[in-house]
Amino acid sequence: MSLESVVVLALVQGLTEFLPVSSSAHLILAPVVFGWPDQGLAFDVAVHVGSLTAVVWYFRAEVIKLGIDWYHSTRTRRLVGESALAWGVLIGTIPVGVAALAAGELIELYLRSPLVIAGATLGFGGLLWVAHVWGRQERAEGTLTLRDCLLIGCAQALALIPGASRSGMTITAGLALGLTDSAAARYSFLLSIPVIALAGASKAVELVGTPIDWGPMLLGALIAGLTAYGCIHWFLKLLAVVGMMPFIIYRLVLGAMLFGAFW
Repeated sequence: MSLESVVVLALVQGLTEFLPVSSSAHLILAPVVFGWPDQGLAFDVAVHVGSLTAVVWYFRAEVIKLGIDWYHSTRTRRLVGESALAWGVLIGTIPVGVAALAAGELIELYLRSPLVIAGATLGFGGLLWVAHVWGRQERAEGTLTLRDCLLIGCAQALALIPGASRSGMTITAGLALGLTDSAAARYSFLLSIPVIALAGASKAVELVGTPIDWGPMLLGALIAGLTAYGCIHWFLKLLAVVGMMPFIIYRLVLGAMLFGAFW
């Protein structure tokens, strides 16, 4: 990989992983737009490790609290402190794991096209707009029931479709269930931790025995991690000021442009 492609793709990953705009779509489209060869599985794993490190570090206090309360919950067999939310994160991860095992290869083979990305970007962007406009926006993430978390997890499973956006689908479902913009985003960030970890581990297994040029991988992970950390920070601040609408407009415009370019 060239230095230019490493920097650009790592920035794209860091900027889009936690925004409701689909990082996978942007990583697929960037090489097409710039005429670069596919960046390969190893680089995808590297930049996802960077994103995972960023979200774990940003929410380290919450993650530690959730982990401790979850552990005590398993020991006492009752809910302790924030353990309900911890269980909710785990339960919300199950549907995407099942969907990935059942249809992951088919999605990789048949749904990584610009037109699929355009349709998903536009269609699911419209759903995000509906949820943003009609959602009650009165609940915090701590009020989520296990049923709510399972529903959000099912929405997350749809994000296996390139262009749907993992964060976009989980935020959409959260808003539809009455969460505020910020609460939906925070739960989406927490839900991303096991998903990114599992996806990265699964891809890493495929790389066993494959020679890797570690220089671009380490640089990509560093850039993606730093960018993702800043993106999480400013995204939460922007939500308090401008809400979700700028990201909805971006998705609708991007989807329309992609249809115009590739139809």
